[in-house]
Amino acid sequence: MATPEQIMKHYDADPDEDPWVRAKPAPAPVEVVSYDPEWPERYGDLEARIRQALGPAALDVEHMGSTAVPGLAAKPVIDIDLTVADPVREEAYVPALQAIGYVLALREPSWHQHRLLQLDEPKVNLHVFGPDCPENIRHRMFRDWLRGHDEDRDLYARAKQTAAGGMMEVMAYNKRKEATVRRIYERMFRAAGFL
Repeated sequence: MATPEQIMKHYDADPDEDPWVRAKPAPAPVEVVSYDPEWPERYGDLEARIRQALGPAALDVEHMGSTAVPGLAAKPVIDIDLTVADPVREEAYVPALQAIGYVLALREPSWHQHRLLQLDEPKVNLHVFGPDCPENIRHRMFRDWLRGHDEDRDLYARAKQTAAGGMMEVMAYNKRKEATVRRIYERMFRAAGFL
């Protein structure tokens, strides 16, 4: 079981690690759009296909990120967290996901053994973690906090829209909104009794 300290810790990938399985994507404008009420339905279809492809290898599949928060502006990309027994054993899940159109894009051993697979249509980021991963727990907590706290949802929306202005790389966009995310995390962790 992940401890509160592990969940609160801000983990960074090894800067010397080249995580890209394919070539690093070319710069493109970061777009944040108004909430689309079709996102949950789209996620439901994606989840069903993932579960059918993986069977019992999919220990959990969850809609994460901004598209999972009603009313929140977001990049039009469905974020999904997939839990598998061991992300390192790619043969247990990657071929089945490739068969339904996903492409392995990132392999980050230094960051919770994270794997990222992507789908182009609809646009999906499928994040793969192992059981009880602190990052996955934090994703769930953040999603649920924003669902229940409109003022922080709206604060985050403003930060996202500001951060996206003129950005051509998602990592730079993420860095620009990091201070707001961490302020919300602090309130969330305090409410959970972690602080």
